[in-house]
Amino acid sequence: MNDTLRPRGPLWTLYEHLAMHVGLGALALLCLTWLPFAMLLHPLLPRPVGQRLGRRVIAAGFRFYLGLLQRLCACRFDLSEIEGLRHERGLVIAANHPSLLDAVIIVSQLPDAICVMKASLMDNPLFGSAARLARYVRNDGILQIIAGGCEALQQGTHLVLFPEGSRTVHFPVDPLQPTTGMIARRAGVPVQTVLLDFSTAYLGKAWPLLRPPVLPLTVKARLGRRFDAPTDHMAFTTELEAYFRREVQAPAAPTA
Repeated sequence: MNDTLRPRGPLWTLYEHLAMHVGLGALALLCLTWLPFAMLLHPLLPRPVGQRLGRRVIAAGFRFYLGLLQRLCACRFDLSEIEGLRHERGLVIAANHPSLLDAVIIVSQLPDAICVMKASLMDNPLFGSAARLARYVRNDGILQIIAGGCEALQQGTHLVLFPEGSRTVHFPVDPLQPTTGMIARRAGVPVQTVLLDFSTAYLGKAWPLLRPPVLPLTVKARLGRRFDAPTDHMAFTTELEAYFRREVQAPAAPTA
């Protein structure tokens, strides 16, 4: 993907700045548009109806958003490999975490997927109402994450996890946390890995929010190995980390 890192003229640099504002603004606008409906429906709808509606609206909104990035912001997404997962039930999706866009990318293709979210984000008025309606798992501690994740998996939900726990600092991956193995072991479900390849680490841990992307931005989601439900979560974590280190492609460093 290094062909994207070519010399850029002033007009292209201006376009990258405009694309950044369009992309960030569009995501905020989508969240704000759904916000009042999610706030109203959360206490009114029965839980099964609310969570089903909430998840499908989030997935549809993310698909629309990625389409907008492709049409207006010179982004290229190849997500065809993960589309086939939408008809499977009760599956842990474990992915590397190079960018803030990772959850958007995966959930856009899986209309019954949920994520684990930081408590601060669940309480955030911009993001929290939609996540609460969809019954995302709240990160209030390891026991709560395991209990919430297992409950969702028993209902046939896709549980999207980033085993690093945060966006990657030291590529290709940072040391993995044992939570993924603990949930999969307790729920007795397999773990499907997804490998996210970015041309550059746009919106990564070391990429400031208002730093423009290097365009075109290309992203490919690859289906990796599927692991059986582990019997030893620590051994599984070691094996999973070794697998990610072999298979994950580190994004290229952007030019100045």
